[in-house]
Amino acid sequence: MSKLSKYRVLIAGILSPLAALVFYAVVYMTLTEMSSDLEKDWKFRLSVAALAMLVPFVITAFLAYKDRIAGPLSTSAKVGFLLAVFSLGLMWKPIGDGLIRYKQQRNLALRDVPAPAFDTVDLSGKMERLEDQKGKVVLVNIWATWCGPCREEFPKLDHLYQEHKGEGFVVFGFSTEDPALQRKFVQQVPVTFPLLTTSAGVPSFYKDIVRYPAFVLIDRKGQLQTAPAPDDGFRQLEATVDALLKQGS
Repeated sequence: MSKLSKYRVLIAGILSPLAALVFYAVVYMTLTEMSSDLEKDWKFRLSVAALAMLVPFVITAFLAYKDRIAGPLSTSAKVGFLLAVFSLGLMWKPIGDGLIRYKQQRNLALRDVPAPAFDTVDLSGKMERLEDQKGKVVLVNIWATWCGPCREEFPKLDHLYQEHKGEGFVVFGFSTEDPALQRKFVQQVPVTFPLLTTSAGVPSFYKDIVRYPAFVLIDRKGQLQTAPAPDDGFRQLEATVDALLKQGS
């Protein structure tokens, strides 16, 4: 047996964590590029990509099994197999993202139920409360500084806000990122609507987000209304906001 073959289980085990991440990324990106409806097939894409992370472990286990047939496993082989087992823990990240994505999809589909109240400060330190917006249509934009579509939509959202704020329309931006990072971002992409920090006064409803941007629409009665998905296009969002503004005006 060559020296490389002697340590093949150890080598496979050492490479398992990195290989698992590579398999996940390649499979997920490939399925995403092939997708015709990102909103509908996300469970399939995430599930298949997560299962792909098993491949390095299966290869390592197979090599360990072959070595075990030939005789007792060496210490290096046992270490390699244990490393491969530990690499399975990386699957928790896509599984966790899937659970949060499910919550996000469920929450954003709610309608005609009271919107969860929040109170927190904006980036300038001013207190903002949802209960202070009674009688107004509120659009909550949940965004992130690294999100390309968020950057593209900020100017459109600001224009929409400026165009309709006199009709009782409010836009709030929510990001879980550090306020200093947010301030640096808005220096490049300035907006006039308030950007709020996600303090303890903000319920998880507005934080359980893995796909950005996300929109939450609240009508004049304080009830949630289903907002168009980002894939539906900004014009659909404009039309939905316009319809809500006309209700009870």
